[in-house]
Amino acid sequence: MPVSAASAVVTRFAPSPTGRLHLGHAFSALLNARFAAEHGGRFLLRIEDIDATRCRAELIDGIFEDLRWLGLRWEEPVRRQSRHMADYRRALDRLESLGLLYPCFCTRKDIAAEVARSGAAPHGPDGPAYPGLCKHLSADEQQARMAAGTPYALRLHTDRALALTGPLTWQDAEAGEVEAAPLLLGDVVLARKETPTSYHLAVTVDDALQGITHVIRGQDLFHATHIHRLLQALLGLPTPRYRHHRLLTDENGQRLAKRAGAPALADLRAAGWTPADVLRRLTAGENPPPACSSCCEERPARPPVAKDKST
Repeated sequence: MPVSAASAVVTRFAPSPTGRLHLGHAFSALLNARFAAEHGGRFLLRIEDIDATRCRAELIDGIFEDLRWLGLRWEEPVRRQSRHMADYRRALDRLESLGLLYPCFCTRKDIAAEVARSGAAPHGPDGPAYPGLCKHLSADEQQARMAAGTPYALRLHTDRALALTGPLTWQDAEAGEVEAAPLLLGDVVLARKETPTSYHLAVTVDDALQGITHVIRGQDLFHATHIHRLLQALLGLPTPRYRHHRLLTDENGQRLAKRAGAPALADLRAAGWTPADVLRRLTAGENPPPACSSCCEERPARPPVAKDKST
């Protein structure tokens, strides 16, 4: 992963406090810490807690506990997205001034019904893209629905935005130069009434504000970078280099995920695992391993555990 001699390396690990960390999180955190340490850079921790309906404050302490157990160190203070909504509001205002946002009054049921009815909705990497039901409402119709109190989200007018920026690319350590194709994801939601920002907007703004030079994250977020690159261009923000690493899987080949019940680091710790056991589990297929003496404290190792039946 190339490093410019003109700028110091800054990486980040940015979990959401919606569940305890698992081995996949440990893998990503250690990769970020190792890369920063190898290049004399900075490793940051960010808490992505914009979803007030799912994020829980007590899980933030759990994140700190798990990462400290692994021996990781990070800079303080830790940025919590929920405390910086004004930053995202300014970005939304900028996009609105460019005429790139429109209100969408559709429910998930409305969208599913339209997709089923048309049979020709564009499909992106995560399924059908938004079919555009509200995209061409008149200003009077928009105002009438808002005045009536109809809930709405703010969507990005992606094709209009791309026409404004022209072709875009980004550099990925695995894929090389990638041509941004944000139309694959359609008109993504950038804010809702209950959450005045979105993952896409908040992560783009935060990476710029925190000076992140290298984004190292899982392959499941590769396609999100199409939208992030577009937002960077629209908001005049720098573009970091990217690496989308492999995803850890269980013995059935299914990716480790909170919603799939992946064993938490806390559970492994309670079962007698040590940080050394975690590192041995993570190093399968990873050369060099995602750990280093300059970013992780030395821990006494115990003999390797038997076949891991919890993954």
